[in-house]
Amino acid sequence: MTETGAAPEATARLQKLFEGHRLTPTQRRIAHCMVRRAADAPFLSSVELAELAGVSQPSVTRFAVALGFDGYPALRRHLREAVPAAPEAAPGTDNAYQQAVHAEIDNLRHLASLLADPEPVARAGRLLAASRPLPVLGLRAAGAQAAGFTYFARKVHPDVRLLDEGGSLLVDRLDAAVRAGASVLLCFALPRHPREVVEALEYARGAGLTVVTVADSTFAPVARHSDLLLPAAVGTGLVFDTACAPMLLGRVLLEAMCDALPDAQARLEEFDVKAAARGLFVE
Repeated sequence: MTETGAAPEATARLQKLFEGHRLTPTQRRIAHCMVRRAADAPFLSSVELAELAGVSQPSVTRFAVALGFDGYPALRRHLREAVPAAPEAAPGTDNAYQQAVHAEIDNLRHLASLLADPEPVARAGRLLAASRPLPVLGLRAAGAQAAGFTYFARKVHPDVRLLDEGGSLLVDRLDAAVRAGASVLLCFALPRHPREVVEALEYARGAGLTVVTVADSTFAPVARHSDLLLPAAVGTGLVFDTACAPMLLGRVLLEAMCDALPDAQARLEEFDVKAAARGLFVE
């Protein structure tokens, strides 16, 4: 289950390569696979890449052509020049658990590089602060991220509604939020992406909501149903994905939302006073 860790610069260069191209769902799947395996990508054959992405070898060729290359060999030559492989660690120095931690640290470094431009997050914070109520969607693997955001957001935002269950009631709850005046839906979307999340985002936009999404990649299936997508990579070195970067990005969004809420500090101070009076926490 382990994968080669990639330097943040390698991942960023790959994402830059794919920007501005209208890719089919199959091609987005290939792009997403390459981003996740950024260190390996320059050295994969078309057959190996097809197997990793779960597509056919001709699909990989068509993907390279869609990016403007004569074929996959030309794309691979470009990758070897533009995205050099990360230096390999000395054999036997790190076990599989340590490798997973190092890969997650790389994900956090990549997130830090993306936050060098704070405007997308600041814009998201303003949108979230202005939505009354603010519905927050997160199903399956993303449920913990949505619940964590909601827990803290309720301390500063007057009306935050957690949508963490799918099924027919999800649309009802979206409709209720719209009727109550919601203007934005915040979504946390992580692999494996549930079909009903994609369908919920499509419905939400049709209902007039602006969709802000925290996802594992700009090539995630939810991307085309999002008005503002903020990427934060997940770790894939263990049996189950790790999501430190999406969690941290959620906290950064909370900070940006607090900056846009003029009474956020007063609400926090009021909570602290009441918590002390109730003896809510053990110091």
